Amino acid sequence: MITLQALDKDLSSVQEARNLLRQAKEAQAVLETLSQSRIDEIVRAMAEAAELDSERLGRMAVEETGFGNPADKATKNRFASRQVFEAIKDLKTVGIVRKDEPNRVWEIAQPFGVICGIVPSTNPTSTAIFKSLIAIKSRNAIVFSPHPSALGCTRAAVETVRKAVERAGGPKDAVLCLSEPSLEATQELMKSKLSDLILATGGTAMVRAAYSSGKPAYGVGPGNVPVYIHPSADIPKAVRRIIDSKTFDYGTICASEQAIVADASIKPRLLEELRQAGGYVLDDEQKAKVGRVILAGGRLNANIVGRSPRTIAEMAGISIPEHARLLIAEETEIGKDVPFSIEKLCPVIALYTCDNWRDGCQISKKLLENGGLGHTLGIHCEEMDVIEAFGLEKPASRIVVNAGTTFGAIGAVTGIPPSMTLGCGSYGHNITSDNVGPMHLINIKRVAFGLREMALEQPEQTLQDRIGQALPADITREEIMQIIQNVLKEMQVS
Repeated sequence: MITLQALDKDLSSVQEARNLLRQAKEAQAVLETLSQSRIDEIVRAMAEAAELDSERLGRMAVEETGFGNPADKATKNRFASRQVFEAIKDLKTVGIVRKDEPNRVWEIAQPFGVICGIVPSTNPTSTAIFKSLIAIKSRNAIVFSPHPSALGCTRAAVETVRKAVERAGGPKDAVLCLSEPSLEATQELMKSKLSDLILATGGTAMVRAAYSSGKPAYGVGPGNVPVYIHPSADIPKAVRRIIDSKTFDYGTICASEQAIVADASIKPRLLEELRQAGGYVLDDEQKAKVGRVILAGGRLNANIVGRSPRTIAEMAGISIPEHARLLIAEETEIGKDVPFSIEKLCPVIALYTCDNWRDGCQISKKLLENGGLGHTLGIHCEEMDVIEAFGLEKPASRIVVNAGTTFGAIGAVTGIPPSMTLGCGSYGHNITSDNVGPMHLINIKRVAFGLREMALEQPEQTLQDRIGQALPADITREEIMQIIQNVLKEMQVS
């Protein structure tokens, strides 16, 4: 008996991508017919379901990927559901969203259509929740491509919000996820004529692929975030905020601090505060050993991402105190081959010493240029002129003042719109420097009424036209010649 051979995995994953896009297209057509109130009811149901499932999804993410810790993963899930919902719930995203009566212009929201959502392994559930909420709020359907190492937890998060959409009366296929993720399937999602926008969070290669797909795309770059501590800062508060931020979920958020830059005048006190708060300063030998596990083949070692300080210490073959929350290495150099100067998505941080805030400004800029252009910068300071100088001069889209950059950049403790997708602007080769939200996922049509008549210039008349207008319409050629001869005679007499 002859049986049909099963499709190879890459082919079956591409076919699945095509099927999901077709389903999503049909669901999006339904979403587009819904009123603002119905959309808002669905989004509320999604947020509530995701918040209730935050702890389970957090545990699943850690168990599957090994990154971070369950408590902080759950906190991120709650942020992506509750706090994001509170920020977007009153946004108008359906129909006429604004009327500029003095200028007589109406703005009408139009969804993009079907969104391709790329999800990273470091924040697999919170990113899926966040992107689902902003997609449905703007009446777009979304199809997710999860990271293969986070397939189970990402699909679980998508299933949670998908069921909530259906329970609230929305189309069941408005939020979908690949079950067989592959590079080929992701490329199909990005390049298919059925997808309309790409929302990419992931490594540099993935973001570049999104931008080269030929589709509109929001991609986010890496965040090698420096934080400057000025002598005017409340040092104990600054240290507490930095350590809480950097160690949150073991450093898996790209907005977390990667290097402290501090004036030499406060260094002794800063080191003491860091030690008291759980920072462990590596000696030269320990620094060399940890440095060797940070880089692997000239790139960040994926095995240290989102791991605890103790795990990293064991990998490096060093001993650290039980209470150590953060590994600190004093550094003077900056470069791709300098382990402590690159983005380290784990509880390891560099410490640079500067002469003054201008020197600190330059060190911070070099760190951003070493892999974090356009992302985020932190500053702890009480002098407004210094804060202003950092804000004006730094190639970063978010300047977080007197707060942990992890929480400040995503909008958890600042007035920046809450988001899990942080644009880096042209510095980072991104199309936006904003915290991406629902309004980035809609087109705005404008109905513009005429206000005035256009003042048009009359064309300049020729000499023949002017003569023709000055003479009677029935004058003969002979009469014109006689007039000319008479004028010439008068000119000769005079």
